[in-house]
Amino acid sequence: MTRILIRTALILTALALASAAEAKGCLKGAVVGGVAGHMAGHGVAGAAAGCAIGHHRANKKDKAAQGNGQTSGDAH
Repeated sequence: MTRILIRTALILTALALASAAEAKGCLKGAVVGGVAGHMAGHGVAGAAAGCAIGHHRANKKDKAAQGNGQTSGDAH
């Protein structure tokens, strides 16, 4: 249990030091993935996968928001 807490703390510290643009969605995904991975016995792998998935979803959401803003046109 102590090893998992230390690894989780190290991962979260490393993620916190990453730039905000690159880490968007990663922290939330890493926490959720780490907890889910911990339940399955693979906390570090779960955190890494959660970070990747969270980052992907954040980018997808940003692209959708940009697409909605561009299609609105000039309706002033």
